Amino acid sequence: MQERDEAEAAVFDPFEQPDTLDLGGVDDPYPYLAAARRKGPVQTEWPLPFDIGTGVGEPSFSVLGHDEVVAVLRDHETYTSRGLSELMGPMFAGTMIAMDEPEHRANRAVVAHAFRPKVLLGWEPLVRRVVDELIDSFASLGTADLVRRLTFAFPVRVIAQILGLPERDSPQFQRWSIDLISIFVNWDRGIKALSELRDYYGEQIAERRARPRDDLISELVSAEVDGQRLDDDAVFAFLRLLLPAGVETTYRSLGNLLFALLTHPDQLEELRREPELRAAAIEEGLRWETPFLMVARRSNRHAQLGGVDIPAGRELKVILASANHDENRYPDPERFDIHRSPVPNVSFGSGPHVCLGMHLTRLETRVALDAVLERLPDLHLDPGAPSPRIRGTIFRSPDALPVGFG
Repeated sequence: MQERDEAEAAVFDPFEQPDTLDLGGVDDPYPYLAAARRKGPVQTEWPLPFDIGTGVGEPSFSVLGHDEVVAVLRDHETYTSRGLSELMGPMFAGTMIAMDEPEHRANRAVVAHAFRPKVLLGWEPLVRRVVDELIDSFASLGTADLVRRLTFAFPVRVIAQILGLPERDSPQFQRWSIDLISIFVNWDRGIKALSELRDYYGEQIAERRARPRDDLISELVSAEVDGQRLDDDAVFAFLRLLLPAGVETTYRSLGNLLFALLTHPDQLEELRREPELRAAAIEEGLRWETPFLMVARRSNRHAQLGGVDIPAGRELKVILASANHDENRYPDPERFDIHRSPVPNVSFGSGPHVCLGMHLTRLETRVALDAVLERLPDLHLDPGAPSPRIRGTIFRSPDALPVGFG
């Protein structure tokens, strides 16, 4: 059984349909964002040389400055998340990411305890086992593409275990995940994945209602919001969000960190010699190359932000990547530096909607980084392979990480 599962995973190439991984946009958006910030922290123009295709109705605003980004994310009364259901379609409809308070708080409480740091520590042996199994599959080869062989496959196996789903289904979860996040690139494929995922989860939900287990799906089917048990649609809304979110955040952030270290080999060697620097390196990786370029909000009422009047009913593109490179907060922000003075970043957002899975992502990244540094000596970019790039419009990560080791 295990051999068959590994064979299925081996033949799955997440890049077989390049559009599914959002590899458009520009390789380096940061010069454009810096130029826009010099004009002011809030702009009425989209600062990047590609169209993200979300503009609807009245002209929108781009929020670029760190303080302004935080202000929007923390003020849920002025800036609503509900528009995500309209903006992002069936992918987020009915999920807590598109809810405002107090509905959001009540729904978030259903699963928040499962993602607390103390609870997640109990998952650390599982996380390390998954990483080791993936590294086992290529450690003897001396070369590998860490995107295809490690960073993409790793988090989906972990989230499947947390949900209590069969590990043999991991390749299918990977396909569904990338089809869901690329729903605007290929609508029919995304809708098909959503339908298949609903059928799959429907069977899992029915099984847990009949025979509960020690997993997150069982917790959801027995949970209550405002004194009422969740129905199947509400449970599915949670699960529909957890699968791509649990895969995407770690996949992107881990790949970006490894890219940063491989292109700064002196800092990579420092981490090998001094493990106490690794936590700071993870935070610097999140800041330096933010996995998600932006999130969206809509103004509920007239407001002023960064000296700019925001009428009610306007869309705001809240650019996390720009906030993380704001010169007023991070000196020399374009430089990757694991010794940078610790100043919190906004890669996971801020306020009520701060990413529920941020502690899991940090745990997974730490465990994976430890395993890579321990098990792949003399790790370096493969000089015989094309140089990797970080690419993407909204979702950003390397297109490949060809490495050698010995």
